[in-house]
Parts: sequence; structure tokens; C-alpha cells
Amino acid sequence: MSERRNGGDPLLEVQHVKKYFPIRKGLLGREVAQVHAVDDVTFAVSQGETLGLVGESGCGKSTLGRTIVRLLEPTEGAVRFEGRDISDLGARAMRPLRREMQMIFQDPYASLNPRKRVGSIIGTPLKIHGFAKSERRQRVQELLETVGLSPEHYNRFPHEFSGGQRQRIGVARALALNPKLIVADEPVSALDVSIQSQMLNLLDDLQKELSLTYVFIAHDLGVVRHVSDRIAVMYLGKIVELSPGEELYQRPIMPYTEALLSAVPIPDPDLAHQRERIVLVGDVPSPINPPSGCRFHPRCRYMTDICREVEPPLVDYGRGHLAACHHPLNVDKETLARVQVSKRHTPEAADETARPREPGKQAAKADP
Repeated sequence: MSERRNGGDPLLEVQHVKKYFPIRKGLLGREVAQVHAVDDVTFAVSQGETLGLVGESGCGKSTLGRTIVRLLEPTEGAVRFEGRDISDLGARAMRPLRREMQMIFQDPYASLNPRKRVGSIIGTPLKIHGFAKSERRQRVQELLETVGLSPEHYNRFPHEFSGGQRQRIGVARALALNPKLIVADEPVSALDVSIQSQMLNLLDDLQKELSLTYVFIAHDLGVVRHVSDRIAVMYLGKIVELSPGEELYQRPIMPYTEALLSAVPIPDPDLAHQRERIVLVGDVPSPINPPSGCRFHPRCRYMTDICREVEPPLVDYGRGHLAACHHPLNVDKETLARVQVSKRHTPEAADETARPREPGKQAAKADP
């Protein structure tokens, strides 16, 4: 997508954000446990940048996306938008900021009210923010054209559209108030492959035309590669690797990232046959009682005793490539001698003194 802009302050900052959901039991609703959906996540996104957020289902990426736009309140931590802390703002104080940040939802069928016409669905944000009726109709018709639909669709119902067209309606609704930030929660996962490419091209064109900033949530690393300036990999509520896009594919450092990349299809059958497919054993641990140490250690083929006992910090391997692993892949001893722990990004529960000392597997060749 658009080139990353490094100048100036970040548009969005997520600082040590946690989101826990209580589990209650009995007639009195006594809290007996908590689901650690998002557990101490830190990153920043610059104006005009696309940050890809990837991981298995249940890793917390959608919860994090909803917390960013304040559809959910964080349990701890801060979300800063244009330098302002919005973590504890009430509904009234958040209303003006709704113009600046919007969300595209995953399911194009469930996210549109089947009893509302398209004009009403897209025009509702305009109505809430005080646009006159005549302005709303004109604006909705302009938005329909912007996303590749016809203004004549204004009075139709969602069931009259295909999945791809419904997702375009969702994009139009997100664009209604000219936001600066859009959190796209798996916007193409429910679409056919041919329609996915159309939607990705649309999002790319809109970003260039409107100077949008995206947090692009997905589980398909093949899709994320083509749309993201940087990629954050989540596992069981934590970010385990954060890297520039191409750097992540050429030099994965965290074993979980290596396993995810091994599952990305390669169109060349000869190359696909030569590549090692890594199958993770076991199930994802429960977010109610996450494992000690590195959360990936029960499924990691490089695991040692320290992985069970000590949570690794996020270490900066240069060029903005961070990873949390005691046995990092694709690095050598010379590199390890220079690396530094990222105090800004490292979770508070991690041991900052546990900097990796011994490299894991040596550097892999870049994709052809």
C-alpha cells in the first residue's frame, strides 16, 4: 500500500493495553476467572501507514481492534489518538472522535442491518453528527460511487447484494465521516478469492486518495504481505514479533512466525514441494490460564527450560524488527551481541535481563 510516513508524531499509540473479560458464576455473578484476550500490547502507527495484525483465531487481534476504536474499554493501558489519551473517555466525549476513527467489520452479512436500506445504513453516521437530510443523500450517493457501486443502490436492502458488494457498503459506511484511521477486521476473509483482490485494490486506492491509515487485521499472511508496511504477529494475547513487511517474510525470528509462514501457499509446485511444512503440535493454551514463561513454549520445537520459566522481552534486531524469543531464528552470534531490549514495547511481566544469548536456526534464504 502507500509508503510509510515516518515524520512527525504517530497518529495512533497503543501503550501496554490489556483487555480481560470476567467469567462469572452463580446467582450473584461471582467472578471466578478472567479471559486474557489482550495482555500488555504496545505499538504505534504513523499517518498513512498500514499495520498488519496477524495470528490464529482467538489470539486477541479482533478484541484489540475493537479496543483501539473504543468499542471496548481497555482493562489497563492507554490508547492515544493524535497524542490524546482516549482510554477512559465516556460516550459523549468520544462522539467527536468517532469522525476520526472507524471500523470495517469482518462479516459482510451480519454487520449490515437487513431491515435498513443502504441509504440509511451509510447515512446513519452522518445523521448522528448533524448533517442535513439533503446533504446526507448526496454524500451517500457519492460514497456509493467511491466504493464502486451505483447511486441507484440507495434504496436497496442488503439481501439484494453479493458478499463483495455488501463489504463495499461496509467500507462506504466507514468512510462516511472522512476518518483518518480505519481498523479493518478481516475485511476479505468471507469473500471469494477473486473478490478479495478487488476489495484489496479498493482499500489501496482509497488510502492513496484519502490519506487513510489502516490497522489491517487478518489471519492470512499471504494477504497481509501485499497490503502492510509493517506486520505485528500476535499469539495468545501478546505481540511476539513486529517487523517491516518484507523483512518478516525473509527473516522470521520467532518460531511461531516461522510456522505461520510455512503454511502460506506458494503458486510454484516445485518450490512448494521443497519447502518444509511446520505442523504445530497440541492445542492453543487457554487464555483463562495462559502458560508461564513464553506463551508459545508448549507448542514450540525449540523449547528449553528457560522458555517454561521466563517470559522473553521484545528485543530489537535492527531496522525496527522486534521479536520475543529466547532462541531467535535467522540470527548469528554477532547480531545477538549487538541487540538491545525494547523497553518501550516489552510487556511489564517480561524479564528485561533475559536477552537471548544463543541463536537458533541460521538465516534462511529470502523468497524468490
